[in-house]
Amino acid sequence: MAALSREQIDAFWLDGYLMVENVIRGPQLAALRDDFNAWVEESRSNTAPFGEIMDGRPRFDLEGGHTAEKPALRRVNSPVEVSQAYYDCMADSRMTDMVADLIGPNVKFHHSKINSKLPGSKTEVKWHQDFPFTPHSNDDIVTALLFIDDVTADNGPLEVVGGTHRGPIHSLWHGGKFTAAVGDDVAEASRRKALRCMGPVGSCCFMHTRLLHGSAPNHSTQPRTLFITVYTAEDAQPYAPNPVPSKFEGLIVRGEKTNRVRSIGYAMELPQKPTAASFFAQQTAPEKRPDYAF
Repeated sequence: MAALSREQIDAFWLDGYLMVENVIRGPQLAALRDDFNAWVEESRSNTAPFGEIMDGRPRFDLEGGHTAEKPALRRVNSPVEVSQAYYDCMADSRMTDMVADLIGPNVKFHHSKINSKLPGSKTEVKWHQDFPFTPHSNDDIVTALLFIDDVTADNGPLEVVGGTHRGPIHSLWHGGKFTAAVGDDVAEASRRKALRCMGPVGSCCFMHTRLLHGSAPNHSTQPRTLFITVYTAEDAQPYAPNPVPSKFEGLIVRGEKTNRVRSIGYAMELPQKPTAASFFAQQTAPEKRPDYAF
């Protein structure tokens, strides 16, 4: 039985995103929240990004100004490797079923992360598309952004421009440098048309990989935490290294492995893989980046 209605599926392909409430709930949602809160507590005893993922970069990224009294954990890389709750949510949940309705029947896991804006966070996500970070042979790629907190107008909600998944792939390179963001003209036009994706904890925004999106800082006293999982059609093959490598990359979460590749026509510059804990450093002006390297 389908997890999404025909109307919901059609809306996703028309707009490039779909908001669904009550995707994850009850004990499963509580377990996700408990694990993240435990990581926040662990971060209090650290003064710099800590932990390690497969490529040696930190698993836990801290925003500038982080202290034990006011923790600012803003990224957990590949939480599915260190949490059974996050693995189960990624691999076999109502969220997985909904992704399969969109790009199935054969679906595989690409990568996951948690992006959090704790109260008072200054982190802004500049406008971009995901596909230029993770180019594949085709663009049947969905990012599932699960709300671990209530997302409101004040705590830095995801902002999107509907329909832009059917438009051009915008460059993230400017002046010979990888900025991890679209040009100022595209960003300004996006801000004028932006819609905010808000909803109660347990909601999920399913977003096409080519949709323009960004988000503002958290100006509220409430956290805004998202569990972000990227899934691809099984016949989409990657053209660049995974920016958040995982031992589970390529895991078939729905359907079966076909050993086929399906390609579409497009042209774009390859991305620059981050060398710091997250792409937030790439979106900082190059002269201010501690990790800037080709």
